[in-house]
Amino acid sequence: MRDTFGRTITYLRLSVTDKCNCRCRYCMPAAGVPARSHEELLSFEELGEVVRAATALGVRKVRITGGEPLVRRGIVSLCRMVAEVPGVEELAMTTNATLLAPVAADLRAAGVSRLNVSLDTLRPERYRQITRVGELSDALAGIRAARVAGFGRLKINCVLVGGVNDDEVTDFVDLARREPVEVRFIELMPMGECSLWPRERFVPANMVLEGAPELKRVGSSGVAELYAGAGFAGRVGLIRAVSHRFCAGCDRIRVTADGRVKPCLHSAAEVGVRGLHGQELEAALRSAIRLKPAHHDLQPGVSPSATPRDMNQIGG
Repeated sequence: MRDTFGRTITYLRLSVTDKCNCRCRYCMPAAGVPARSHEELLSFEELGEVVRAATALGVRKVRITGGEPLVRRGIVSLCRMVAEVPGVEELAMTTNATLLAPVAADLRAAGVSRLNVSLDTLRPERYRQITRVGELSDALAGIRAARVAGFGRLKINCVLVGGVNDDEVTDFVDLARREPVEVRFIELMPMGECSLWPRERFVPANMVLEGAPELKRVGSSGVAELYAGAGFAGRVGLIRAVSHRFCAGCDRIRVTADGRVKPCLHSAAEVGVRGLHGQELEAALRSAIRLKPAHHDLQPGVSPSATPRDMNQIGG
């Protein structure tokens, strides 16, 4: 399926909950989110229908997101169901890893092939400050369990926030030097609560290259520009959504936990799919794909994201 700008859509990000056991400051309110009834969220059966309709249109990769997907009851069974849908060639998950240790092996056995771990600091006290309630030790235990379970090159997602964690860039680069992981630095986007943050919080990812001149470009992976240095066990990725807009290569759509298709992360446009089946469901997905804009217009302090949702309500 192609959108109106000729981009082929092959990637579905599927949110299964807007809840999270952490409260990261750039992602969700300090008080969390209002409790939703079971009926307000897509059921496993509905999620499966969405995936089947998406694969009929050419989607080949599915990423399970939240909120924090591991807080959704029965998540392992859901992953197994999605992995078994004909046409799904890769099933991935984004998680903060704090709940990962007990279920890492089960997720692997269920068909999850890749994990992205959100980790914005390597300092325990700062981790508590950023997440408001989380413990770094739990996240690190989850990462260790993922390795034991056989997950290969883990991706560590670090959102760069000026004056908060930008002094840890060399620490994260050293992590990629020592370990076979892909540390990906992501530019903070002006959306939700952080759209009102001061301009100095928004730093370009090229600061990573300035602080680690030994890094040399070695390719790309999706939206990430990849770098490595001599003797590196892993790689460093830069995701420059703000300073180097990569919308021309966007191949994804998002479905929220309450059943809305978002053709673009930063667009207000949404298409409802709850209660739709078969050809009607496929038609709704086609409609959403046709609504994909050419690009976003993010400019910190000037033009924030147009989406009315917080990040936890969309899915990373």
